[in-house]
Amino acid sequence: MRAIVLREFGPPEALIPEDLPDPVPAEGQALVEVEIVNLTFVETQMRAGRVPNPAMKPRLPAILGNGVGGVVTEVGAGVDRDLVGRRVVTTTGGSGGYAQLVAVDAALPMPVPDGLGLPEAVALLADGRTATLLIRSAAPAEGEVVLVEAAAGGVGSLLVQLALAGGARVVAAAGGERKLAVAADLGATVTVDYTEPSWPDRVRQRVGPVDLVFDGVGGTIGRAAFDLVRDGGRFCVFGMASGAFTAIPNQDDLSRRGIEVVRPSQITPERGRELTIEALAEAAAGRLRPVIGQTFPLERAAGAHAAIERRATVGKTLLLVGEDREAKAAESG
Repeated sequence: MRAIVLREFGPPEALIPEDLPDPVPAEGQALVEVEIVNLTFVETQMRAGRVPNPAMKPRLPAILGNGVGGVVTEVGAGVDRDLVGRRVVTTTGGSGGYAQLVAVDAALPMPVPDGLGLPEAVALLADGRTATLLIRSAAPAEGEVVLVEAAAGGVGSLLVQLALAGGARVVAAAGGERKLAVAADLGATVTVDYTEPSWPDRVRQRVGPVDLVFDGVGGTIGRAAFDLVRDGGRFCVFGMASGAFTAIPNQDDLSRRGIEVVRPSQITPERGRELTIEALAEAAAGRLRPVIGQTFPLERAAGAHAAIERRATVGKTLLLVGEDREAKAAESG
């Protein structure tokens, strides 16, 4: 099989296509012929060897990728053969996804609902779970003003939709006209370009203080967003796309202003599975639309990482596996 191997930490070019032996499903495993590979920002950090948590640093050589979609082609001993032929999305247990074939624990694959495309299902595999969890944790209410950072990204675009569905007014913050257009198309009430220094003033002029911020960027943008929260509001922290978490005031200052910092707790694999299945069902019903901004062939994984790092992507970035899909991806990526 073809796979993308990381043998040393470094720039995107450290991701090298190689021929490797086909995996064979062991007892309790299922073999998935991969069609779509999910990419995440944290995988660019893993590739570079600069991860927010040392435990996330992969042992080399490594095949990155924790989410794929495809068809089950074989199962190991002890696994129901009815799984063979099913269209599924699945986590990989942490690695191995940048490949044509992946052997996973047979309990992990989730069926793709009828009427939902495999690319859309893979786009929701991690981001759908995350966005659903964040909405449950921060609980935006009808009529509240909600600021979503990186609103044209994989998680951000879903947060915009989910907050709007709950009756909130959404301020979508993103960088550049292309990304703001995506957020506006999703129905955001107000859009602001946070690459412009005056963006917080624009938010104040348009909506005043906000009730809730979803902070997936951190750094100076996250801090500016924090300063927009009204007394008694909420600040939900879930990412650091800027490379640093938001510097939040000390507890005395938070208590004085009555601001609650929401940090979603770790969830069990079972709960994560439930959240993903819920997101897939919402998408199949037409109530949630993942934004797939760009695709790349598997062999061009390095190019996908480079695009993500230079902030040139919108929505989800996916790798497509197979000759026909790679031809289409060459046009898209």
